[in-house]
Amino acid sequence: MDLNQLWQSTLGEIELQISRPNFLTWLKNSALINKDDQGMAIVGLPNNFAKEWVANKYHKMILTALHSLDESIRKIDYVVVDEKKQIFRASVKSSPSQDHQSALPEIKIDQETNLNPKYTLSSFVVGSSNELSYAASTAVIKEVGKKYNPLFIYGGTGLGKTHLIQAIGNEIKNKYKNKIKVKYVSSEKFVNDVVWAIRNKRMDDIKEKYRNIDVLIIDDIQFIGGKERSEEEFFHTFNILHENNKQIIISSDRPPAAIPTLEARLRSRFEGGMITDVSYPDYEMRLAIIKTKLQEKEKILPDEISDFIAHKIQRNVREIEGILNKIIFYQEVKNIEPTIKIAEEIVGNILQQSAKNITPQQVIKAVADFYEIVPGDFINRSRKKRIVEPRQISAFLLRDLLSMSYPDIGEKLGKRDHSTVIHSYEKISREMNKNHSLNQKIILIKENIYKN
Repeated sequence: MDLNQLWQSTLGEIELQISRPNFLTWLKNSALINKDDQGMAIVGLPNNFAKEWVANKYHKMILTALHSLDESIRKIDYVVVDEKKQIFRASVKSSPSQDHQSALPEIKIDQETNLNPKYTLSSFVVGSSNELSYAASTAVIKEVGKKYNPLFIYGGTGLGKTHLIQAIGNEIKNKYKNKIKVKYVSSEKFVNDVVWAIRNKRMDDIKEKYRNIDVLIIDDIQFIGGKERSEEEFFHTFNILHENNKQIIISSDRPPAAIPTLEARLRSRFEGGMITDVSYPDYEMRLAIIKTKLQEKEKILPDEISDFIAHKIQRNVREIEGILNKIIFYQEVKNIEPTIKIAEEIVGNILQQSAKNITPQQVIKAVADFYEIVPGDFINRSRKKRIVEPRQISAFLLRDLLSMSYPDIGEKLGKRDHSTVIHSYEKISREMNKNHSLNQKIILIKENIYKN
């Protein structure tokens, strides 16, 4: 069995369940080293800190995902790589025939830029949901630092923001033959760098690292909000780069105005550039994404399976790739030809996993947090727009995500009549199709529900 393929399929499952910054921080450089006849799998990680964190935080999730793909796996041990020798040191008892000192697969991430070369503009599927962001990106590549600076791209999880901003970096790197210095970093990594510098009294190192580049690409900027020293350092870095016509590219899960913890001066800087969004892809675009992914993997699926996935998975492009990986895994490793029944089972499990353990209270709280009000406001009889809209969205989500009955929803939202709840549900359902702003709000609220 191909261990790398099994691990990539496992990571595809896990990536759907945790935030992207956490996934990149803890699991990006991991590998499945070995599995034996006793049901033991060996997972390799780059250092002791990562090993302890993953073992404590994600063990159950990893074991569940691995076991669902290979039922013989019942236990996991975690090992550490010696960065100099590139050798894993396993603390498990191994038979002479087992080799627990397998090297990590080659990491393709560019160590200078932090860019993943697999993210290219040619593999980015363009449609009505992202065409403005794509057009702005190509304009930035042609005139680095002169047009659309900063470029701020926002949208829900798994819709292609990271792909697009890294593709910009790769295109600039290749087009200008490395004469333009590019650096990609997640906001979590930036914060960790600032914390390290403060603890070690090395702030000058951070200044040199981030201010002597030509293109700064920072992912998920919303996570920097509320971290005062990091915000201050980023603010000064932003100003220095901008004043010297250096290109700044930023992604977020929401527009600057909707990041409540962000300092006003940073929000003002972001709003001074070009702000574009990436929204949900329509059916035709989802089908095109499936076809593109299959072409990249050099695989073929029956049209009815592709059509089924495109109809069922509407929320997250990353979910589509995870489902394709699992179907291909069944095809190659288990020697099972993909059928519509297998696809239905896989998709059903994914959707069930997404909604599992969500409670009405979590839905209501997520809506209240987004609108910066308290959940108790839903219960009162106020007809102010700032209360009515979130109340109606709550009714819609309770029905849409949890399939609650209209009377039960009415009970949760202040003992309202079921006819009022029906009106709220139908109103939001109808307006979502024509009100882009409302659609984006619901996307972000859903992402926060699933994330938490």
